[in-house]
Amino acid sequence: MDRKSCFSALVRITAALVLLSLLFLCGCTVKKLENEKTKDIEFTVVAKEEIPEELKEKIEEGKENPVKMTYGDGEYLYIVRGYGRQETTGCSIEVKAVYETENAVYIQTELKGPEKGEEILEKATCPYVVVKIEYRDTHVVFD
Repeated sequence: MDRKSCFSALVRITAALVLLSLLFLCGCTVKKLENEKTKDIEFTVVAKEEIPEELKEKIEEGKENPVKMTYGDGEYLYIVRGYGRQETTGCSIEVKAVYETENAVYIQTELKGPEKGEEILEKATCPYVVVKIEYRDTHVVFD
């Protein structure tokens, strides 16, 4: 096989590989999460003493940093949102909305500072909130 034939074969093989790659890439899609609300979801803010033990341990391990996690037990889906270490007392988390879309459950929360007139201590805290909804096998998006 001469040099020209080798080069020609190499070009054909390379072209075939490029075409195959393009065919595989065309088959891949990215699914966009639609965030148009389809319905509000009833939820309960869970008291600390009612949080399942396994979940409570996971929260304790990571509460110094911002936390976004879910935990399901087959009956309920627990959604946890924490804002990490805060340098004073008086911070709380407000759950503004929990709703469903075509592809996911969305939760909107907000970190609130101390109320006017509230006594503030220079003591670090790690506020978090645990929300409980009926169990569903879906993505949870933290807004």
